[in-house]
Amino acid sequence: MVDSLPRSRLAIAVLLAVLAGYIDGIAFIYLGGYFVSFMSGNTTQSGVELAGGDLAAAGFGFAVIVAFVVGVMAGTAIRSPRRDRGWLVLLGVAVLIAVGAALASAPPVDANAVTGAALVAVAPTAVCLSLAMGAVNTVFSGSGGPSFGITYMTGALVKIGEGIAGALRGGDRTGWLRYLALWLAIAVGAIGGATVYAAFGTAALWYAAVFALAITWVDLTARARASRGSTPA
Repeated sequence: MVDSLPRSRLAIAVLLAVLAGYIDGIAFIYLGGYFVSFMSGNTTQSGVELAGGDLAAAGFGFAVIVAFVVGVMAGTAIRSPRRDRGWLVLLGVAVLIAVGAALASAPPVDANAVTGAALVAVAPTAVCLSLAMGAVNTVFSGSGGPSFGITYMTGALVKIGEGIAGALRGGDRTGWLRYLALWLAIAVGAIGGATVYAAFGTAALWYAAVFALAITWVDLTARARASRGSTPA
């Protein structure tokens, strides 16, 4: 879990949370109220649409959920039980975001008048981004290391509440701050994504692809330093 991460890995987790929030902030606006990383929200949204008889909107939401799961499967397949290949997952995430950005030529969906045709037009971008966000959640899984979700923060908020309550009882006073950092990161990312999207439209996704590449480089650099530090002189 987050509690056992060294600071260098926690920093990468925070950067990934910023990336996830940034992309989801853009996607929420562009897709007319759907998410590409927050699947609980999509499940509720799709259930409501299905109950209301809007099969196209419900089907779109469930398709995005399936893409997210496939992204998790792909990231898990890339990871090796014997060798940490998180950097390769990150590289794949950057490529998927770039492809999504290249495909984002359709007009944004009007949340007040969602149509099947509009959803079909933005579906390729939604699928690419959801695949990427699913894969992001596997970066810290496998190789005997801690596993936790990067793109959803309900669990983090629970940990914050439990940590504060424990601190008031005389327990660890600072452990919950790690979860707070992740929650703040995804919130700041969402604000940034919505702001940049308002200024540049879907071109804002290209900045996310570059950011993902930068995180990949940071991850590789951190791993190289850790490897040199563990090599006997």
